[in-house]
Amino acid sequence: MPKTAKISCKGSEYTRKVFYSAEDRCWVAVAPEIPGCSALGDSDAEALKELDTAIKLNLSIRRDGNLPLPQPLSGQKMNGRFLLRIPKALQHSLKEEALEEGVSVNQYALFLISTARAQIHPFGGKEAMRAGRHMRT
Repeated sequence: MPKTAKISCKGSEYTRKVFYSAEDRCWVAVAPEIPGCSALGDSDAEALKELDTAIKLNLSIRRDGNLPLPQPLSGQKMNGRFLLRIPKALQHSLKEEALEEGVSVNQYALFLISTARAQIHPFGGKEAMRAGRHMRT
């Protein structure tokens, strides 16, 4: 499971994730908000240090070329809503299941998403960071 940390870069924070790649036989660090921005290292610390450089270079190239800078997730305001287009048959099934459970379709969809996420990331999120299962910052 990837470790997560934050990096401050010119007043903005970008998420950094680091994981060991058995295929590449090294540590890989990525900045998900900056497409294609990644770095390799013999240790997680080295990969993160290289990623710091890659982030700074990426942002510098974008500034010099008058290209838009990616907005860090930490700077984005979340309103708890997103639009999701689904097939009509799936919408119908979800509505039926929600009615059977006596909840709204939104509540039922949230339940399904949360249950699936817990199976994929059983120790993910803020709980894992508090428990020390993620990268130190």
